[in-house]
Order: sequence, then C-alpha cells, then structure tokens
Amino acid sequence: MFMGEYNHTIDSKGRLIIPSKFREVLGDEFVITKGLDGCLFVYPNDEWQAFEEKLRTLPLTNKDARQFSRFFLAGAAACEVDKQGRILLPMVLREFAELEKDVVLVGVLSRIEIWSKARWENSNVFDDMDEIAEHMADLGLSI
Repeated sequence: MFMGEYNHTIDSKGRLIIPSKFREVLGDEFVITKGLDGCLFVYPNDEWQAFEEKLRTLPLTNKDARQFSRFFLAGAAACEVDKQGRILLPMVLREFAELEKDVVLVGVLSRIEIWSKARWENSNVFDDMDEIAEHMADLGLSI
C-alpha cells in the first residue's frame, strides 16, 4: 500500500528519484501512464495487470470504453529503477502532466501519483472536505 507525500525534482535528463518507501512496494519494474486530473499514475506490475484485465472486459463497441482504454494504454511505459533509485520519465508523459522540475509524489493505496508541484498545490485544495465526505457516504464509505 502506498501513502504519503514526497517532494522531489526532475533532473535535466528527465530522471526522478522514487522515494525508498515507494521503491520497497514497487519493486524494480513497474508501469507508469497518464493519470486523471493531469497527473501520472504509477502501478506495481501486479496492480497494472489487474487493471489491464478490467480494461479487457470493456466492450469494444462502446466509444467511451475505447477512448478510456486508449488514454491509459497509449502512453503507458514499463519503467525500471536505476542504482540511484531514479526512473527516466518518458517525454510524452512529462509533457502530459506538465512536469518540469518540482514534483510531488503521492501514495494513493494501490498506485502512486506524480504531480507537478504547481498543479498539486492548485488542484488539491482540501477546503471542501466536509462536503466531499458527505458524498463519499453515498458511495458506501463512512468514517
């Protein structure tokens, strides 16, 4: 399980250090792809395979299902951690998430999200959490 928030920087070659707590769960190889809300999603191989299986069940005749699958699969890349704990972020993914230098890595249960620091700060203002918590009860989650 992934949790926590870590601030890091991307170097001039497009490499990013993955926090050691995340590397322990990710292993040496994993998948990174476009994510929702303008971030990147990072999945351990087993979680990625489970996600792929869910995508396979979507009907090919449904236009939204085809677009949803393309969104996640077209930009997906297998990644490996180097000896310094870094990964090379593909340019197409860096451009999608507007990642330049300062980034935030966020653990979200079964995946990691990689955000540009500016987008994270602007998009994730938690002022309305009471209202959101009420809506989560409609989805069956109560705290």
